[in-house]
Amino acid sequence: MKYLVYILYSAELDRYYIGHTGEPIAERLRKHLSNHSGYTSKAKDWTLMLTEEYASKVQAYAREREIKRKKSKKYIQKLISSAG
Repeated sequence: MKYLVYILYSAELDRYYIGHTGEPIAERLRKHLSNHSGYTSKAKDWTLMLTEEYASKVQAYAREREIKRKKSKKYIQKLISSAG
């Protein structure tokens, strides 16, 4: 099984969301866009900007935390642009 770290962007909020998942990314995005409670429920225009693949959930979660610790929109934008 593969695990992904992903970055979503909402133009409405002008915010990024970083997460990790073991399920297909299309399904995970569908859940973020559905009616639910939580951070991503604040907007319905989330778009997938980046994915990174990892062999284990532990690695994916560690990478998610690493990105979140930076607390930097510029860092996230640099990650996205370097991957494209």
